[in-house]
Amino acid sequence: MDYTDKQQSENLKNGDGKLGVVFGDVVLGVHGEGFEYLFSYAAGGMVSLVTKGREWLYRAPMPTFWRATTDNDRGSKFSFHSSMWLGADLFLKTERIKVWLDGEDMDPFLAPDNNRFGGEQEARELRVAFSYTAATVPKAQVEVSYTVKQDGKIQVDVHYCGKKGLPELPVFGMRFIMPTKADGFRYFGLSGETYPDRMAGGIKGEWEIEGLPVTPYLVPQDCGVHMDTDWLEIQRSSVLANERRALGQREKDKRFSLGFEKVDVPFSFSCLPYTAEELENATHQEELPPARRTVVCILGAVRGVGGIDSWGSDVEEPWHIDGEKDIRFSFAIVPVWDQD
Repeated sequence: MDYTDKQQSENLKNGDGKLGVVFGDVVLGVHGEGFEYLFSYAAGGMVSLVTKGREWLYRAPMPTFWRATTDNDRGSKFSFHSSMWLGADLFLKTERIKVWLDGEDMDPFLAPDNNRFGGEQEARELRVAFSYTAATVPKAQVEVSYTVKQDGKIQVDVHYCGKKGLPELPVFGMRFIMPTKADGFRYFGLSGETYPDRMAGGIKGEWEIEGLPVTPYLVPQDCGVHMDTDWLEIQRSSVLANERRALGQREKDKRFSLGFEKVDVPFSFSCLPYTAEELENATHQEELPPARRTVVCILGAVRGVGGIDSWGSDVEEPWHIDGEKDIRFSFAIVPVWDQD
């Protein structure tokens, strides 16, 4: 995939295009050619991701631990034994924020110490790390760092710190909620819906999905996971900003995209119009809310779905996620510049 335009590539080759970094009282801003990002100290995460004037975030991305209960989860009582991860998915506490410019620790940077910078700083690389505590017993710890490069690419490194006494996890990854419903998505990975114990029929290749399909189970449940993915591109044509709506029809109908790609190893993902909690709360399809957002989960660990004997037996051992063991994974968020 070609993510950068020719002008941006030329600027980087010539040594131009350094990042501009602003240490505000409540947010940390970083911008470059064609992109602007904001990290919030209060929200404990990235709250704005703008590429070519389009916003990609509705809420700050957060670690995710829960998937909507499946038939097999119900039958095997897995959700009962691991129910604290539902609370963890909803409630996280930000414990610490760290910032580095070109490898230099910038602490202290919170107000009033941010006055020492005297204005915008220049850098070739910005790293922002957030430490979270989840509402579990014992408390789970998660570290998430964002490393912003000169071309706008963001490497995201995620570390779940396993702890003795924590139950098995349904999933572990990062959840991104986008402002409007996507038109569809493209990805390079396994065909169809796949899970760790349901991959044999998947064919590796490039696939394009129109809309955000939700499997029409009688009782809504987790669906739409895609394993062994090299890259993912989300496509939208709608925005919330009124000034963008006022543009001509040709511009409004034009799709724009945001990419995710592997760093070292492939990732798993789901791209749905609902959060896990929205699916969990609905007992029939008609109880689901109107589809207004895009919920992308980039996953480093996924529990199997089982289904060995009429949805009662536990998932086989290789497809469990041990809550007592560490999980580390990385991926990149990549601007996909418009093709005129």
